[in-house]
Amino acid sequence: MKNKTNRFLTISLIAILVLCAVVFSFLAFFMNRQSGNTISEVGTLYMSGLSEQISLHFQTTIGLRLSQIEALTSTISPQSGEQAALYDELIYNAKAREFSYLALYAPDGSFEMLYGSPVHLDDPRAFHHSLTAGDSKVAVGTDDDAGKVVLLGVPCAYQMEDGRQSMALVGGLPADYISTTLSLEMNSTLVYSHIIRRDGSYIIRSENAAEDNYFDRVRQSLHVESAAEAERYIAELEAAMNRNESYTSVLNVTEDGRWHLYCTPLPYSEWYLVTVMPYGEIDRSVSHLSTQWVVLAFACYGIIFVVVLLIFAKYYSLTRRQMEELNAAREEAIRANRAKSEFLSNMSHDIRTPMNAIVGMTAIATANLGNPQQVQSCLRKITLSSKHLLGLINDILDMSKIESGKMTLSIDQVSLREVMDSIVSIVQPQMRAKKQQFNVLISDISDESVCCDSVRLNQVLLNFLSNAIKFTPEGGRIELALNEEPSPRGEDYVRIHLRVTDTGIGMSPEFMKNIFESFAREDSARVHRTEGAGLGMAITKYIVDMMGGTIEVESEQGKGSEFRVTLDLLRAEVTEEEMILPEWNMLVVDDDELLCESAVASLKDIGIQAEWTLDAESAIERLRERHSKNNDYQVVLLDWKLPGMDGLAAAREIRRCVGDSTPIVLISAYDWSEIEEEACAAGVNGFISKPLFKSTLYYGLKPFVGGTQGEQSNTPEQRVISFAGRRVLMAEDNELNWEIASALLGDLDLELDWAENGRICVEKFEQSPVGWYDAVLMDLRMPVMTGYEATQAIRALARADADVPIIAMTADAFAEDVQRCLACGMNAHIAKPIDVNDVARLLAKWMKPRAEKA
Repeated sequence: MKNKTNRFLTISLIAILVLCAVVFSFLAFFMNRQSGNTISEVGTLYMSGLSEQISLHFQTTIGLRLSQIEALTSTISPQSGEQAALYDELIYNAKAREFSYLALYAPDGSFEMLYGSPVHLDDPRAFHHSLTAGDSKVAVGTDDDAGKVVLLGVPCAYQMEDGRQSMALVGGLPADYISTTLSLEMNSTLVYSHIIRRDGSYIIRSENAAEDNYFDRVRQSLHVESAAEAERYIAELEAAMNRNESYTSVLNVTEDGRWHLYCTPLPYSEWYLVTVMPYGEIDRSVSHLSTQWVVLAFACYGIIFVVVLLIFAKYYSLTRRQMEELNAAREEAIRANRAKSEFLSNMSHDIRTPMNAIVGMTAIATANLGNPQQVQSCLRKITLSSKHLLGLINDILDMSKIESGKMTLSIDQVSLREVMDSIVSIVQPQMRAKKQQFNVLISDISDESVCCDSVRLNQVLLNFLSNAIKFTPEGGRIELALNEEPSPRGEDYVRIHLRVTDTGIGMSPEFMKNIFESFAREDSARVHRTEGAGLGMAITKYIVDMMGGTIEVESEQGKGSEFRVTLDLLRAEVTEEEMILPEWNMLVVDDDELLCESAVASLKDIGIQAEWTLDAESAIERLRERHSKNNDYQVVLLDWKLPGMDGLAAAREIRRCVGDSTPIVLISAYDWSEIEEEACAAGVNGFISKPLFKSTLYYGLKPFVGGTQGEQSNTPEQRVISFAGRRVLMAEDNELNWEIASALLGDLDLELDWAENGRICVEKFEQSPVGWYDAVLMDLRMPVMTGYEATQAIRALARADADVPIIAMTADAFAEDVQRCLACGMNAHIAKPIDVNDVARLLAKWMKPRAEKA
């Protein structure tokens, strides 16, 4: 194999070198040829432009001179006076215009000179013909001193001395005037010009022309063997002159190498401008450039030759390294495959564990139908296992979305109070089952409403708290804290800090480095009995990164962990209700100093002066002292879980000391229902759930204004809702899903109608009386017509109730699915499997009260 590789490389090296030699040789030849062609093209453009410029200059100069003579004929009339005086005036004005000759031209072609040497036309026929036709004309002649004269004739009739009428007034200028004006006498090695007639005779010639005829110059300048080429060029040039067209050609001449010739007709005359550009210097430059190209090509070839040899030599030294890297990559692939297999094995275990519980508990319940307690226990375990299995599936799907880059955020207005209340209500049962202490702290909350993805924010907090619950033993302590500060991004943003602290088993320093990687789980006997796919932290990190935030983690084995998240969120533009209560004096009793300070600050914002203390004993002392002075507190906020004497015992002692005049409101992060009966018996008047936001305190204390006392809720929205008499249309194509939903929602006293697909849903709604249905629960993936199409069809109906609340109830649970539901006209979204409490909450939120229905 090695010999084959070496032979292949050797043949390849030779082939490359030969190919490079051929390519560079062809390139040098091609560039030489292209250089010559380019020079010819550039020369043609340059010569045509230069000839056009000289021609225009000639036209302007001759035109000016002809106009001067025309001005003489128009201003000095033949009848303006005596002949002598007329001649004197003509002579005076002509000299003033710097004409060297002035004469009257007779019909027979003779001149009557007014001043200057007598002149004779070199080509009288064309001159006479043009003037007879009434056209101005330019011609060349010779004076008695053998000097060349340019004659400009303008038709006019003046009385001549012999009594005849003149045909034209003719002004004359030395031929040198035209040559100088047109710069034809400039001795340039680049370009020189002649003015010739059609027969090749010179009108004006440059110093380079020794012959009397241009055609003879061409014949003598070409090579002897190129006589036929000279005659061909002369014939083509004469043909172009006869057609009054421009002509260009490149000729090989004896001395100068090549000539580039350009011929163009001149106005007002029978003359032609011939411009010649010798290529001698240019050809030598091109030849030098060609030589440089050849040298450069072979230099490049030499460099490539050396480089290829070096590469060929280097290959041998790299082969071994590449093989080592290949082996390393193979080992890495094997490790990755092993990790994948281990992950699938773990996932198989983690998925089969709740599935086994579901199947097993179902079998046990079936076998014990006559034992209600056993069936209830089985159903409870089935519910817990189902929720755990759903969480695993959601994590796997989220990770798949992250790895494909399709996870998006759904930004909307969010209440931090509602987020925290929701989180607390979700984790309370789990913490109560493990007898864990749970505390929620908030401080410096200036903006309760912000803009973010509430679902993803909940997911972040739940991942942290779920881990804290799993890895914290019974009796351990878990704390959730939230505070705000100004954001460095500007006044439109607020920076929030979230902190989750536990006293659990902690993490090793090695695992902390990889905690946010996918499928990462600490391989320790301490966590082998803990359920989880190892995806939660990776998902959490990705969500926080998408929100533009940061995560910090601190942990120590055996002492616990702390996760800190910092987010800059956009302030929501909301008009808040003015929250002001009477100027009460209140006492806050809690064992957390930060909570006391935060609660006192929030109470001050709503108009209440408050004091605080950290234990029940000192609180009772303060109450006794104020009671003895007949200056009782208006309200006491009392924590349930206090060191020493707990909240219920403190409430009983307060009632014994100060009576029933002072309302006692219990505060706790735990569920009120489990202590409600005992708390009421102890003299507690109400309950407010932690965390203590300003709005939470306001709505919790507001019912006590005016002396009303009773059990209170922590939010104004919590109230007893009855769905009796409410009709809901449910679109669901799966009969089993309909059976489950109708059974679960039937407990809410709802009257449900079933539509097997989207079209039936639209038809039932359209055929029902206005206001018949209070809401529509819409599946998305249905035959005939999807939920999206059905929603749009209902919204397009010309009915007063076309704005009926439509809530998506579907297994499509990603953020983009929620956004699409809202975009097509739905009001909200519920993910399957459904939570009856979530359905009840959304129906209560969106269904209109009976009084508002049409």
